[in-house]
Amino acid sequence: MVSSGGLAPLGFRAAGAKPKPKMVLVAHIAGAGAKAAATGADAVLLSIPKAGAKPPKASGKAKTDIPWGGWLKEVSGPAIKKLGEGGADFVVFPAASVSSAMLEDEKLGKIVEVEAGLDAGLLKAIDDLPVDAVLIAGGKLSLTWQDLMLFRRGVNILTKPLLVVVSPDIIASELQALCEAGVSGVVAGGKLDKLRQAIDKLPYPKAGKRRKVEPLVPLIGGGVVSEEEEEDE
Repeated sequence: MVSSGGLAPLGFRAAGAKPKPKMVLVAHIAGAGAKAAATGADAVLLSIPKAGAKPPKASGKAKTDIPWGGWLKEVSGPAIKKLGEGGADFVVFPAASVSSAMLEDEKLGKIVEVEAGLDAGLLKAIDDLPVDAVLIAGGKLSLTWQDLMLFRRGVNILTKPLLVVVSPDIIASELQALCEAGVSGVVAGGKLDKLRQAIDKLPYPKAGKRRKVEPLVPLIGGGVVSEEEEEDE
């Protein structure tokens, strides 16, 4: 499965003896307010719109004791270096980013951002790249059937965890549909109390539903491992 040595900034691993989480919840924060909005989240993702922007300090992480990372819209070597120096655990970056800047840093966890409708061959190729997970942005108020089809398509093609951006007001039935589709985690902004509760109340996927990658618990440090469940026959 997906494995990487060294540090595991946004660790992906099997839940072990603990109950398997249904989906990971990542708090998306636009700005430097990392201290406030992480209540109930498993990780924090801070938007960094410009390559030269000063990344947030690790105070948010220290405050919440959960992993945090930066969502870079423009990737450069200095930007990656600043994230690492600031104490970040992982980085989210567009697939169109220059690869050299990302490949030089082996410690930061890497999550590649792609479009939902990306060609199936390109999606499959992600499995051979040194990234830990895949993110599909969007965050619509309501999911469409096409959204669900594209998410399920991504899960069926990929063996790496799939995260999707959703509205904080997403309803429980839509969350359940994402869970049944095999989505490993959701990224949302705003107040997350209700979303946290909704995720915790989700029933586990029905027997017979194929889930290539388990939902994963973010870790600070350790190896990066995600365990594939055996498919039901």
